Amino acid sequence: MQIVLATHNRNKMKEMSAILGHLSVELLTLDAFPEIGDIPETGDTLKENAFIKAKTVHQLTGLSALADDTGLEVDALNGAPGIYSARYAGPDATFDDNCQKMLKEMSDIPEEKRTARFRTVIAFVSEGEKEWVEGVVEGQILEDKRGVGGFGYDPIFYYSPLNKSFAELDSEEKNSISHRGKALRNFSRILEKRI
Repeated sequence: MQIVLATHNRNKMKEMSAILGHLSVELLTLDAFPEIGDIPETGDTLKENAFIKAKTVHQLTGLSALADDTGLEVDALNGAPGIYSARYAGPDATFDDNCQKMLKEMSDIPEEKRTARFRTVIAFVSEGEKEWVEGVVEGQILEDKRGVGGFGYDPIFYYSPLNKSFAELDSEEKNSISHRGKALRNFSRILEKRI
């Protein structure tokens, strides 16, 4: 069985491949389909965006497709940036631009009110089949960046059980507790029953 990971994000590809690597499936990436460019995320929810990407890739390749959409939900910002996490600081924002904007927005928020969560929704589309799963991890927004690993908001997302930011975790630690890791493990249990 072949599954296309519907992302151009190399960091996501690496995480997904590491967690799904034990399954007897062949994981392909969009690198194998250069004709598929960026897929507009026009949904109102993470679930809608994940399905838009998975359906598009399935239609264009004829293969099973797996897509995720992830959002950072900050309580003090009423759940923002949420579905706009990747473009929080603008359409061409870098990871650092987004982190800097978040730190600025949160500069007056006291520690006890800096609660946040990462939420990942994974959508799977195959011939006549649709599935979705979710993974969530709770944390806090730091006042400064910490660590050099990871990507996205990892340097400012603090995970208290390990007393580290996500950017201070090695990939194995992160995959074992992260939102995407949880969602992918939930999905792999579904897939294992089918293989």
